[in-house]
Amino acid sequence: MAQVQSHRSRKEERLEARVTPAQKRLIERAAALRGTSVTEFVVVSAQEAATSAIKDFEVLSLREEAREVFINTILHPPAPNDAARIAAERYKKGMGL
Repeated sequence: MAQVQSHRSRKEERLEARVTPAQKRLIERAAALRGTSVTEFVVVSAQEAATSAIKDFEVLSLREEAREVFINTILHPPAPNDAARIAAERYKKGMGL
């Protein structure tokens, strides 16, 4: 679960959103069921959704066959070909290595 910012942190930024009456009633009901204010419910929910979206974007997920190929390539990389060796030498020269 996402970490929630401490209540002691100074909250200086503001977010605003326009919602339909039905959306507002839904959010108010959910906040009441959780025992929080609408503001706290919206902030925590948005933070969890943002954390999840970032994780989904940054984490590489592979299906079984692709995962096997990926892991095998990492554990047993192919030998560099001529083009890779030439590029490595060019890089080393350019870096003064």
